[in-house]
Amino acid sequence: MKFILDNWYLLLIALVSGSMLFYPMLKGAGAGSLSTAQAIQLINREKAVVIDVCEPEEFAAGHVKGAKNVPLGQLEEKLPQTVKNKAVPVILVCAKGARAQRAVGVAKKLGFDNAQALSGGLTAWREASLPVEKA
Repeated sequence: MKFILDNWYLLLIALVSGSMLFYPMLKGAGAGSLSTAQAIQLINREKAVVIDVCEPEEFAAGHVKGAKNVPLGQLEEKLPQTVKNKAVPVILVCAKGARAQRAVGVAKKLGFDNAQALSGGLTAWREASLPVEKA
């Protein structure tokens, strides 16, 4: 007990560092995002469709290989035309992941229950050294 009282700051540092390690896991679990590895599995095994919700200029600068561009502002009108089968998994991608998270809500409202956002967006895709193509 004397050790704990004399070294309370060590205990505090251990608790803070432990919570910092678990924070990304808890944040990712709540968001329902896909890792790059999970996205590749969906693409290869279940023929998932990749939709890039960036603006056309961003899409032309670089995008996931095989992705279709449907800007976030036009998603409600163009997603049903782009992806005919609502049962197919849909992976939504943007530059960092924030717009893709918003796009998931729109897609689910349209009946695409298998829509998910790529965690970290195109940045995470590039960091994983996965193929990127330019228009």
